Amino acid sequence: MYTTYHLNSAEEVNSDLLDSIKATFKSRPITIVVEEDDLELTPEMKEILDERLKENEKDYVSSEESIRQLNQKYGL
Repeated sequence: MYTTYHLNSAEEVNSDLLDSIKATFKSRPITIVVEEDDLELTPEMKEILDERLKENEKDYVSSEESIRQLNQKYGL
């Protein structure tokens, strides 16, 4: 089992958050990974997005349909 907490800053880490983690995972072993959100698009990512913007709108697949197809294909 895993849970992801998204915080706007490290200042939001408080005893309530720690209590929530303790309540969720109880005495099971856990790993805490902290990473900084610094998403930057690579040139390759930008190129892919630009190409997708040029696609015909008739071929548009909604995000919900895309997720459904991924679930069906990969069992996510």
